[in-house]
Amino acid sequence: MAADGFVARHIGPREGEVCEMLATLGFEDLDALIQAAVPRAIRVTEALALPPALSEVAALAKLKERASANRVLRSCIGMGYHDCITPPVVLRNVLENPGWYTAYTPYQAEIAQGRLEVLLTFQTMVQELTGLDVAGASLLDEGTACAEAMAMALRSSKSKTANRFVMSDRCHPQNIAVVQTRAEPLGVRVIVADLDTYELTADVFGVLAQYPDSTGVVADLRGLVARAHAVNALVTVAADLLALTLLTPPGELGADIAVGNAGRFGVPLGFGGPHAGFLATRSDLARKMPGRLIGVSRDRRGQVALRMALQTREQHIRREKATSNVCTSQVLLAVCAAFYAVWHGPEGLRAIAERVHGHARAFAAGLQHGGYASTASCYFDTVQVVVGEQCDAIFEGAQGAGFNLRRVNATTLGVAFDETTTADDVSILLASFGCGADVPVVTDADPLDVHRRTSTFLENEIFRRYHSETEMLRFIHRMQSKDLALDTAMIPLGSCTMKLNATTQMIPITWKGFSGLHPFAPRDQSQGYAVLMAELQGWLAEITGYDAVSLQPNAGSQGEYAGLQVIRAYQRAQGQGHRDVCLIPTSAHGTNPASAALAGLRVVAVACNDHGDIDVADLAAKAEKHAAELSTLMVTYPSTHGVFEERITEICDIVHRFGGQVYVDGANFNAMVGLCKPGKFGGDVSHLNLHKTFAIPHGGGGPGMGPIGVKSHLAPFLPGHPVVETGGAQAIGPISAAPYGSASVLPISWAYIAMLGPDGLKRASEVAILCANYIAKRLEGHFPVLYSGKNGLVAHECIVDFREFKAIGVEVVDIAKRLMDYGFHGPTMSWPVTGTLMIEPTESESKWEIDRFCDALIAIRGELRAIEAGTADREDNVLHGAPHTAAEVCADTWTHAYSRELAAFPTAHTRAHKFWPSVSRIDDAWGDRNLCTCLWDGKSDS
Repeated sequence: MAADGFVARHIGPREGEVCEMLATLGFEDLDALIQAAVPRAIRVTEALALPPALSEVAALAKLKERASANRVLRSCIGMGYHDCITPPVVLRNVLENPGWYTAYTPYQAEIAQGRLEVLLTFQTMVQELTGLDVAGASLLDEGTACAEAMAMALRSSKSKTANRFVMSDRCHPQNIAVVQTRAEPLGVRVIVADLDTYELTADVFGVLAQYPDSTGVVADLRGLVARAHAVNALVTVAADLLALTLLTPPGELGADIAVGNAGRFGVPLGFGGPHAGFLATRSDLARKMPGRLIGVSRDRRGQVALRMALQTREQHIRREKATSNVCTSQVLLAVCAAFYAVWHGPEGLRAIAERVHGHARAFAAGLQHGGYASTASCYFDTVQVVVGEQCDAIFEGAQGAGFNLRRVNATTLGVAFDETTTADDVSILLASFGCGADVPVVTDADPLDVHRRTSTFLENEIFRRYHSETEMLRFIHRMQSKDLALDTAMIPLGSCTMKLNATTQMIPITWKGFSGLHPFAPRDQSQGYAVLMAELQGWLAEITGYDAVSLQPNAGSQGEYAGLQVIRAYQRAQGQGHRDVCLIPTSAHGTNPASAALAGLRVVAVACNDHGDIDVADLAAKAEKHAAELSTLMVTYPSTHGVFEERITEICDIVHRFGGQVYVDGANFNAMVGLCKPGKFGGDVSHLNLHKTFAIPHGGGGPGMGPIGVKSHLAPFLPGHPVVETGGAQAIGPISAAPYGSASVLPISWAYIAMLGPDGLKRASEVAILCANYIAKRLEGHFPVLYSGKNGLVAHECIVDFREFKAIGVEVVDIAKRLMDYGFHGPTMSWPVTGTLMIEPTESESKWEIDRFCDALIAIRGELRAIEAGTADREDNVLHGAPHTAAEVCADTWTHAYSRELAAFPTAHTRAHKFWPSVSRIDDAWGDRNLCTCLWDGKSDS
């Protein structure tokens, strides 16, 4: 392979280093290692049938062709998706900055304080705009947020028998459809009705209204809230954040929950995503919320410190008892939205909203002068107008002038305005309707005034200080400097595959041809996306061995849910809808049982043996016992314990023999690309984490993508959409609000596959396996490595055991925190085995960095020996004191029994380049007892 090609640039170890690592392991070459590590029965012998690798220049040129084939018109479609202006200071320094997009979920909060503060800012923004007490750190999109609100209302209901959820027929159609998809397995009956006339009764546990609604109308919801509360139903309002700068917020209307999409706060349309959904609620419902919540706590020194609140109650830990399977969020997009609010401040946001509303009013007045009347007198940004038999002509005329309108029906058009709209745009649109080009000056009383917000919002100093670019740039940099991302050091998180996202892959996502398209734009305007997605679907099908792929699920957890729903739909079509048992090994990812439960399946646990493999005898016994009801086996491969199980084909055969389907969780797929294919060794469906194996950035906890691959018999049931025709002939309902999920990040994975090519993809998997085994080998004389396969090898990750050190008072958390002093993010902690670290190096880390990490753990072993020998204090030692901040080390007093140098500069590397944790060890329990989820009183970071 070319020394300057993408393969060589992406894969960290050089050829000579690969040979050195192989020598350490006792193998002559990579092929010998792979033959020993990967079971022969599942290895593929033929090369991947993919196009030859492209250079970075050629890949960008090809993507430019795809982007240019999309025709980007000004969008007036609305329906929950609005164009906006991303402030350049945010575009360049956040969205396009690896310091923000290569970070991971803030599980190690001491080295994620900047991101956590900005997420707290997002939560504060949502809480204050919605007028509610608590908001989460973002959800996947508005449709998902609506579905989560429905489930939250169900579990909060005082009635044990209420099973109806009533949605306004003026909700966005995608919101209705996603809720319907999620409601069916829960036994919830969704009623879509005119909420002005529908009679609410005691069997209704929840109501959802859109505000403003999908037709543009702003209605007074107080009467609806009162009627709902009279029957003990909770009220959810799907709201527009920009509109809420002018409108009475849902909390002041009496709503219990507010949901929506923060996309118009500086996040591009992106053909539907990614966008940060949100959910806010009353304080008494906070512990029933789905997703992540950032809270204020304190560190060991009593200083303000942030972390994910209620961590011990995270949904995935509850397995099949979980009430949500959401295990991630849209952090990068929530961060952009928060910075957008900081940049503009309350006055700036209100001015944007007034301008948008003013354009809508001027347009409506121009229509009236031209003889048309809008269908509503009170609206914010969307005007619907009945135009009769001229509908097609006006629609096409507007397109010719460069604008997409919403075709509501054969006689009615909708026109939505946004931050990008100008007076000239209004003039052109009026001319398209045959109303002349003059934009009237509106002097009439505004019907919106009766709904005007009187309460203040965004009063914290953080929303008022950073309005010059100098101050904003420094604020962004200050927040970034508190976070450890891949631009600083290796992040060896097991199961998370934190490989670097190449700059070339990232460049196209902000091109207008990809970022500027509305998800419901006419198909003839999205031909570039159509080609790109068809290519990506074909490549993923070839890589996995499946026959068809859906790109819709916008997270791994949603891919799990989609795959299970497809299986259930297939079984119902075969007259086997009674099959509802899902076998899941005890080692599985926590989202597996959570997704199964939400899909209406009964979870039956399958034991694992002492080697960490599935107990095949227990599997066979339970498959036989539940043969009449067996729906699915969910199995992660390579296993959650980081090894290639030799008997995986036999396991799949057992499940098929008893009438079940096999779901192969693709979270660990980075060990299989080019080496084995789940669709060939027994899988019926898999989800793929594009943000892991195929290099879409984690973004600090999102965005993600979790498309599913299926065998041909399941293809007819792939998810559809109510607005855009997609999916199979017998499609299940939509899993995400947009027809292709977070489509604008798909060019990243396209570029990754295109630039690696068939040989490079295989090489990446081989080197990932090599790196993991090299780490296991280097550490085995110092710490036990828990599991290995037939030949003593692991797959792409290894589990290192620290439980023996409990005898000297050291827990695995102390090891993880001490690694921060060495400049590393700790590996995945206490999962899947308590007291361990799961380490995954990926293929993109160099041998030098891997050795630095191993050296750090070996040095920590020396610190542990000092405690064992009594030469270091059992209580006051560097492990218990970690992480050490600059403020501590530079303080006038130092009371520890160990030196400042040992605390902060344990290696030559840390003396040359030091990453400082910005807070000391955080007290999680204190934060949960004193829950605060918004910006604290007083100053921000400065």
